[in-house]
Amino acid sequence: MTHEDRGHYAAKHPPGRSANQKIVDALTSAVSDNTIPCAVAFKVATELDESSEEVGFTIDTLEYTITQCQLGLFGYGPEKRKIKPADSVSPALEKAIKKALIHDRLPCVSAWGIAKRFGLGKLSVASACETLGIKISPCQLGAF
Repeated sequence: MTHEDRGHYAAKHPPGRSANQKIVDALTSAVSDNTIPCAVAFKVATELDESSEEVGFTIDTLEYTITQCQLGLFGYGPEKRKIKPADSVSPALEKAIKKALIHDRLPCVSAWGIAKRFGLGKLSVASACETLGIKISPCQLGAF
């Protein structure tokens, strides 16, 4: 999605697909100023036992903007990103990240799994990726 497409999130999806009403209701009650934090989107997915992809699709359909990416990649006001490169990356963490790459990118879900496995915060894994020059994609919610 280009910068000019911002706010036209539903256009990313094929026409005719409809949103699940229980997800619509949960998101509508959680949204503020047409935005919803990443963590809240995942909370809705967990509470409703729905996939993050389906919640992300519904967010797009409602034309809500996802904020405060848990990896620090987007949604943090004027500066956009919260993530900064790590001072150093341990060999074990670097190996785990590189092993999980798909087409030279680390899927968001893999970043979360690595963080859990190493007992690190999600931001720490994203910071390591910044240091290593590795892009994180795709997003579990479909934001990128």
